[in-house]
Parts: sequence; C-alpha cells; structure tokens
Amino acid sequence: MQSIEQYFPELTERQRQQFAALDELYRTWNARINVISRKDIDALYEHHVLHSLGIAKAFPFADGTKVMDLGTGGGFPGIPLAILTPGVHFHLVDSIGKKIRVCNEIIQALGLDNVTTEWTRVEKLHEKYDVVVSRAVAPIEELIRWSKPLSKRLICLKGTGEVKEGKGIEIKQLSNYFKEEFFQEKAVVSVVF
Repeated sequence: MQSIEQYFPELTERQRQQFAALDELYRTWNARINVISRKDIDALYEHHVLHSLGIAKAFPFADGTKVMDLGTGGGFPGIPLAILTPGVHFHLVDSIGKKIRVCNEIIQALGLDNVTTEWTRVEKLHEKYDVVVSRAVAPIEELIRWSKPLSKRLICLKGTGEVKEGKGIEIKQLSNYFKEEFFQEKAVVSVVF
C-alpha cells in the first residue's frame, strides 16, 4: 500500500481506503477461487496493483474515456485503474465465470460505480470502446486481433523486449515510473490501429 501512496500522492481519502481494502478482499476471495498465484498474494500491491497502475502512469486516461479490460482475470488492470480514475468507465471481460464473480464481489465491496463486468469471450463483443487494456493474457498479435473490432487503441502490459516499436506502436518502460526491481523488465505498450 505504501508504494501506491508514494507514486500516487494525490489520492483522495476514499481512494486510499479502496486501495487499502484490496489486500483483505483478494486474500479472502483468493482462498476460495484462485485468481492470483498463492505464492504471489503477498506481493499483491507491487506485482498486481502497482503493475496495473503503470498503464495510467504511461498513458493517462481523460475523464469520460470508455475502457474495456480484455481477459481481466481477477480484475487486473481494470479494478486498480477504476479506483485511480473514477471519471473513466471500465468494462471488465473474462471468459471464466468464477473470475467475473470475484470481480463483481470486489467491485461491490469497494463501491465502484464506474465498473461493469461481463462473462463472455471477447469475440462475441460488439460494443465500441475508446481503449482496450490487457495484462498477461496473450501474445500481442492476438490482443491486436481481438481489440481491432472493438477499439482504435490497445494498451497492454508486457515484458521488456516482447514487442518492438513500429508503426502505431509506442513502448514505455515501467522502470521510468517505478523504482522497484520487479519493474526493470516490464513495459506498457500502446498500439494505435
């Protein structure tokens, strides 16, 4: 939690409370439905929450932006981004129903009114979004293929070196924003179609 406050000192008291509540919520739900590796739950804030927030550091969203989180799993990056940017609407999508159930429970417990969820495969979606975000779901080529019908832009978290810059592709290293060793090999990739 300290790292969240360190890198995002402008948080409101409500946002601080929401971020602080994530630890207990994820531990409780993870004990029932495995959405985070059991050996990684102690690194929740650094490896999952702060990692997700790297998207907002590298490519901030304007209020009113409509974002789809493709393959959200346990709610990453969507839930941390929704806490950070309450003026942005997030639609969390996953093909595994129990993961969406966990997301719904956490969203309700946090009182997030800027998040909706859907249990479906991305290929079945037809709504348009300003941006598609994703974390640890698939290779970039698949993410692009799934995102193109839904948006003009994809922003995803990838390992350094997984994606090369090119036409419409911008890469920002997370080590430029966060000093922890975990981020040395992490990047945010923006693809404009």
